[in-house]
Amino acid sequence: MSASYLNDQRFPGGLRTGAQYIAGLKNDGRRVFIDGEEVGDVTSHPAFRDAVRSIADLYDIASDPANSDQMTFASPATGEPVNRIWQIPRSVEDLQARRRAIARWSGATFGLMGRSPDHVAGFFVGWMSAPEVFARNNNAERAENLGQFFDFLRDRDIFVSYTIVPPQIDRSKPMHQQDPADLYAGVVEERDDGVVIRGAQMLGTGTALSDYVCLSQVTPVRPGDENHAINVAIACNAPGVKIYSRRSYAAAASSAFDYPLASRFDETDSLVVFDDVLVPWEQVFVYKDIEICSDQWWDTGSHAMGNHQAQIRLCSKLQFLMGLAKRIADMNGVAAIPAVQTLIGDMASYAAMLEGLVEAQIATCTTNANGIVEPGRQALYAAIVLQAEVYPKMLNLMRELCGGGVIQLPSSARDFANPEIRADIDRYNQSPGHSSEERVKLMKLAWDLIGSEFAGRHDQYEKFYAGPPFVVKSRMYQAYNFDKSQALVDAALAGYDLTGRHD
Repeated sequence: MSASYLNDQRFPGGLRTGAQYIAGLKNDGRRVFIDGEEVGDVTSHPAFRDAVRSIADLYDIASDPANSDQMTFASPATGEPVNRIWQIPRSVEDLQARRRAIARWSGATFGLMGRSPDHVAGFFVGWMSAPEVFARNNNAERAENLGQFFDFLRDRDIFVSYTIVPPQIDRSKPMHQQDPADLYAGVVEERDDGVVIRGAQMLGTGTALSDYVCLSQVTPVRPGDENHAINVAIACNAPGVKIYSRRSYAAAASSAFDYPLASRFDETDSLVVFDDVLVPWEQVFVYKDIEICSDQWWDTGSHAMGNHQAQIRLCSKLQFLMGLAKRIADMNGVAAIPAVQTLIGDMASYAAMLEGLVEAQIATCTTNANGIVEPGRQALYAAIVLQAEVYPKMLNLMRELCGGGVIQLPSSARDFANPEIRADIDRYNQSPGHSSEERVKLMKLAWDLIGSEFAGRHDQYEKFYAGPPFVVKSRMYQAYNFDKSQALVDAALAGYDLTGRHD
């Protein structure tokens, strides 16, 4: 097999260690911009370095021989152990094994890195569940490209992110009617060695930290939008790729003590600009095909597998939130108060509901014509609908539980170094059985989850993770089993007539 991406020397092959991941990113030529400057090395820049290390920790978990049973499976191509995030499930047991591996990773980040390497891996796994979709309309070569690139991702443990939504420029017009027409990322030239992409795409969450970015469209494409109806993979250090990061919460954090979450798990979101980027044909999976660009999400297991990962990750986040709520109630001496138990019980019901829906996705899984298993879509879309509503509710309940305790805190860790300030903190900012340092540490952790700028971004993220609420609910409408419901209505109607008699 010969393809240009195989010449990428950053990836030695096999299970990847954290050190190998960092080495692959270090000074690799990618162009990342933040605060008016171009970043030379994302592995050392304060806006990105700790998020890079958090991703590296995940790779170390997966490559640790002690975790091999949980985190790896044998590559169908090489027979060597590879990361389980790339496993195409052929049984309920496979789906459960993927879930355990994903949960191990999401637990390590407390569910706070929504675009860790297992996220887009899930979409690729779903695409490979039905590669024939990519071969439609005489496109067999595109399906072959996808299969070969998937082998590359799996056997070299690549971190791929995606940009699948156009910028918010003029949403009243289709993509091809923007002014100029190349504002949204799309094809502007076709060459013997590939296609040239120009324009921008959002939201490149984690793109500054990833090896490759997948460029496609999950938003509807209309006739005339053919130049944008694509699915291609592009190296993040490819010439012409420019990654514009939003403000960094990690760089703004005064210390890990004051911002323990933002300082470690800010994966950043980016506008990605493709400035005449050449994409080799081997990295093109959908090309100017409106039908396949849409069908790739719904006629394969892609949307189900990618969002299944997201729901597993969300469960870890809610479990973390619940643990924090209980710890604060215990520390404040209010855990035995009925009203507090009711409040935490409300939170727990939401957390348990989402966990139950993840279990239901596996219990109601389906098998396609290729023998590939995917999560049950009714339970999946129910969870996505609830995600946008439950997470903000849980944050508000947590704020009610904490009250002013997360506001009346020392300005920073440096206050403890001043003897006069420390004496008053020790006297007035303590709880029975907990020193002032313990109390402040816990409450600052809570603030970084429910009140900081980092927390605000996560609130917005969970609300709109899967798109606008009306879009998500329309998918729930399409996935719901109305046949069973209609059968009950038919049975009820058949049981009586105008005479008033029951059968």
